[in-house]
Amino acid sequence: MAAKLAGGKRSKFDLGQNSDINVTPFVDVMLVLLIIFMVTAPLATVSIKLDLPPAKAPPPSQKEKPPTYISIDNDGNLFVSFSTSPTQTEMRRVPSIQNLSQFLAASLAVPNPTSQRVFIRADQHVKYRKFMDVLNQLETDGYFKIGLISEEVQS
Repeated sequence: MAAKLAGGKRSKFDLGQNSDINVTPFVDVMLVLLIIFMVTAPLATVSIKLDLPPAKAPPPSQKEKPPTYISIDNDGNLFVSFSTSPTQTEMRRVPSIQNLSQFLAASLAVPNPTSQRVFIRADQHVKYRKFMDVLNQLETDGYFKIGLISEEVQS
């Protein structure tokens, strides 16, 4: 701290006021905050594992079953695709989100359906909560290979 030692009409023991700003406490607080943010920032990141497709697509085989889609419409209704032939599919409505696993197992028609890839597509105005409910239900049921479908909207 600095003191005014000379001048003025005051007594010789009056030091007067110091108008300089002491920045030491400010720097101390900023350094503590910097350390806190540096420690907590990596903990706040949420990561989702993505399976990126290979750069070169494998050649299509004739016996390959069409992919299974879960569709969510604007009203929040769920539909699961069922292949009626190698080239055609039909969409069946799922009565509730708890029945989604049964419909997926029937659509995939393999011994271990949770090891298969499932694709999700949703209308543009589907509420985020409904979409996340479907993802959480799939994760609860053991489906971890999930693909998200995005399509360009024609105006």
